[in-house]
Amino acid sequence: MRIEYDVVKETVKKALLNAGLSEEQAETCATVHSQSNADGIESHGLNRVPRFVEYVQRGWVDPKAKPELVLAKGAVENYDGNLGIGITNAIYCADRAVELAKAHGIGCVALKNTTHWMRGGTYAWRMAEAGYMGMSWTNTESCMPLWGSDEPGVGNNPFCIAIPREDGPIVLDMAMSQYAYGKLGVYRLAGKELPYPGGFDKDGNLTSDPGAIEDSKRILPTGYWKGSGMAIVLDLAAALMANGKSGADLDEENQGSCTGCCQIFIAYDPYLFGSKDEIQTMLNKRVDAADSSHPEKEGGKVTCPGERTMDVRKASMENGVQVDDQIWAQVKAIADGNLDVIDIASK
Repeated sequence: MRIEYDVVKETVKKALLNAGLSEEQAETCATVHSQSNADGIESHGLNRVPRFVEYVQRGWVDPKAKPELVLAKGAVENYDGNLGIGITNAIYCADRAVELAKAHGIGCVALKNTTHWMRGGTYAWRMAEAGYMGMSWTNTESCMPLWGSDEPGVGNNPFCIAIPREDGPIVLDMAMSQYAYGKLGVYRLAGKELPYPGGFDKDGNLTSDPGAIEDSKRILPTGYWKGSGMAIVLDLAAALMANGKSGADLDEENQGSCTGCCQIFIAYDPYLFGSKDEIQTMLNKRVDAADSSHPEKEGGKVTCPGERTMDVRKASMENGVQVDDQIWAQVKAIADGNLDVIDIASK
């Protein structure tokens, strides 16, 4: 069903206030969750609210914590997130990377000991909208089998990159699995099969049944062995750069999704070695060439990543934000002060 954007945002904000967030924190987080749904990313928008509230209640997220500078060397800074709110920690670090890029041409912020940032693309979009190329990624607990294994051994470690094109940013936001668990949940809740096989069932058969993949915990790495390889190096790189925990450490602690993880934020001045006119002309030429590719199906259209987002956002603002009935009921219940729904939402 569709709900007016302002109603969605205010309902989420009330839920987060009931969870113990401050007015400013609740406003910021509600905006990110609601915008994610408005952009068509339900899996990391409203669908994550009940779990986030659960983590606050468990003490796995500390709303009072703030990112703390550990060390700075030129264009690179290292912060301890102190298990604070993942969204506000990530916004702070993305903005800090942009400030460093203004001074040095490039800025890198490595964040350790933080929590789930929700929609990873939020921060790449933010850097691009500030006029900088943005790159970010996170490590996670093991939730995907390494290639050749039948049990979770690595995180799906989302990677994001945004190109600041004036005619509309090009933004890639992807997990290292064919479908993130959040996306599996979206399809399961809607009673739909996946468009393409996304993992294996308990008998080792490739399947498009999202529930069967959730049960087996055998999501499919993107590009098979390539996604598996990318996942492990992103994990190691994040932990190395932030001097923080790897996915193996998160597995041992076993405190839910991304609790204690590392995240990297890199901002780059797109006009460091070229003028604005020549860079933008090049970007537009490349995107136009890609978008003019012949579609495989009659009436289809080829686009670069992120281009359709603005259309989805516009439709959401005009016609209401798409929400899942069950999730919306849970969020409304939390907003009404019924935190008992958390136990149901987490199962």
